[in-house]
Amino acid sequence: MGRRILNDALRSMVNAEKRGKAMVELKPISTVMSSFLRIMKNHGYIKDFQVYDPHRVGRITVELQGRINDCKALTHRKDIKARDLEAYRLQTLPTHQNNMSKKIKGKG
Repeated sequence: MGRRILNDALRSMVNAEKRGKAMVELKPISTVMSSFLRIMKNHGYIKDFQVYDPHRVGRITVELQGRINDCKALTHRKDIKARDLEAYRLQTLPTHQNNMSKKIKGKG
């Protein structure tokens, strides 16, 4: 059973926000996590992040801004056709007002 790296990182960020911390260090890292953090930075949820040693286990240091209320990763591994994607998103996500969804396609 593998770890859910993105979900663990997001929960660490939420817990650090609740404790009032300004920075959090995330380990281990993945390319999906760094791309998701880039999206969060563009939307203004975090100030900045830095990736250290991405070719090994690595770590990411995130500067928090205090704007994250709750953040989760839904990691359902299902085959969904493109035309059914919006209906599945509306069914699965708790609310469709204030959320960001990122679609990740596998290679192959």
